[in-house]
Amino acid sequence: MSRRRQRLVWLGVGLGAVFAAGALVLSALDDSLTFFYGPADLVERPDAFSRRVRLGGLVEPGSLVREGAAVRFTVTDGQVSLPVTFSGVLPDLFREGQGVVAEGRLSQDGHFAAETVLAKHDENYMPREVAEVLKQNGEWRAAR
Repeated sequence: MSRRRQRLVWLGVGLGAVFAAGALVLSALDDSLTFFYGPADLVERPDAFSRRVRLGGLVEPGSLVREGAAVRFTVTDGQVSLPVTFSGVLPDLFREGQGVVAEGRLSQDGHFAAETVLAKHDENYMPREVAEVLKQNGEWRAAR
């Protein structure tokens, strides 16, 4: 085998190893990623029940119900509203009509079981996707 052919073989083996390592890294990251969706996007996804996701939108006014340590509220993006249940202490900035991001799983009956709730004090810090949906639906409130 000529020297040039040996170099090409080693180059091919090296590129194959780099691609295999990249594929393994991407596969591992896919299992640990948490995707962000608005309520309308989440109910349309066929795989929404099988993975942990972040649900973002506004807490619907009049929907907050406290039952001891458990809390029920509704998150909306102006198109679809999803009921959310959460057990734990809510952030200080959490209130009706404000932005919220809840991380958890959507159950088969359409309720979102949140494991973590993050409150946003105004729409300046809301994820871009949710802000765009709120603007399209006329629910956006500009920063003061």
